[in-house]
Amino acid sequence: MVKHDIQQFEVKTEPHYRVVGSEVALYEAAYARRVPVMLKGPTGCGKSRFVEYMAWKLGRPLITVACNEDMTASDLVGRFLLDRDGTRWQDGPLATAARIGAICYLDEVVEARQDTTVVIHPLTDHRRMLPLDKKGEVIEAHPDFQLVISYNPGYQSLMKDLKQSTKQRFAALDFDYPEAKLEAEILAHETGVATETANKLVQVAHRTRNLKGHGLDEGISTRLLVYAGHMIAQGVAPEAACQMTLVTPLTDDPDMRQTLQAAVETFFVC
Repeated sequence: MVKHDIQQFEVKTEPHYRVVGSEVALYEAAYARRVPVMLKGPTGCGKSRFVEYMAWKLGRPLITVACNEDMTASDLVGRFLLDRDGTRWQDGPLATAARIGAICYLDEVVEARQDTTVVIHPLTDHRRMLPLDKKGEVIEAHPDFQLVISYNPGYQSLMKDLKQSTKQRFAALDFDYPEAKLEAEILAHETGVATETANKLVQVAHRTRNLKGHGLDEGISTRLLVYAGHMIAQGVAPEAACQMTLVTPLTDDPDMRQTLQAAVETFFVC
């Protein structure tokens, strides 16, 4: 029998999350019925923080998987391993979550191959089970188990998108960057920078978000603003901090970098 240490997956301290609408109540209703949930929104807007907060609020262990194109079904489900005592089975994160009744969060699931994500299907309908074909076992999902995935619609393409057969197994919540005042409050709380500085950083971000689809795939995320705030709080000059965290990571195009730098100078250079 496979045993797991549930405590290692517990969210022990309350994550800082600012409620912006009815997302908490809607998620709680979905969890009460164990409905799988899809979180849709741009990168760095708070999807992962929201899942952590809800796991803490509901008192459930959380297992997070960062999806990537090299991830196989075995990476999710599990595999046989060889050690000095012979062959043993090791559960993957999805199997572990199904056994112990954790919330399993597949972050940026669209990055995984479609043939890999198909393994979640039996867990997201009335069956709530996970076949371990290599082991000849079927895991009946724990009553507390729930599957949550995140998805960035901005990166959709014909070659990299979720199948309709996968999408239609989930309820969905839309996420976006917070409105300016709230985003500045979050930034000040997370980094300790002054409110005036936080407001300026948010204004820079809003200018870049207007460039989405006009030279940028994505504007500056709340996550990048937090990085900038940490650098400024560490004593780095705001212009240099913004160059390092808001301009250079976003693009390699010289003209676009100049545009972004001009936005920074508008608010931080006298």
